[in-house]
Amino acid sequence: MHFVIAVLLNATVLFALAFLFPSVTIKNYTTAICVALVIGLLNATIGFSIRLPLDILTLGLITFFIKVFVSAIMIKLASGLFQGFKVKGWVPAFIIAFCMAIAGTLYRYIY
Repeated sequence: MHFVIAVLLNATVLFALAFLFPSVTIKNYTTAICVALVIGLLNATIGFSIRLPLDILTLGLITFFIKVFVSAIMIKLASGLFQGFKVKGWVPAFIIAFCMAIAGTLYRYIY
C-alpha cells in the first residue's frame, strides 16, 4: 500500500511541477502516474547500481544528494521513454528530483 501511495505522491509532484515550469510538459495525470512508476522502477534497478558505489565511496554522508543526482538522471531517461512527458534541460530534472525526494522523505516521516 505504501508503494501505491508513494507512486501517487510522486505523480502529483510531477504534475504540479509540470504546471509550474514551462520546460516540463506532461500530457495528463495518467501519464504522470506511469512516469512516476517508471522512475521508481528505474531508481530501484539502474539507480541502485549507480547509488551503491557512490554511497560506499562517500561513506553514506551525502546519501540524500546522491539520491537526488541519480533520480535526475532517471527522470531524464524517463523523459526519453514517454511521448507525453518531456523535460528540457538538467535544471528542471534536478528540481523535480529534489521535490520528489523531499515529498518522499516527508511521507516516510509521517507514516
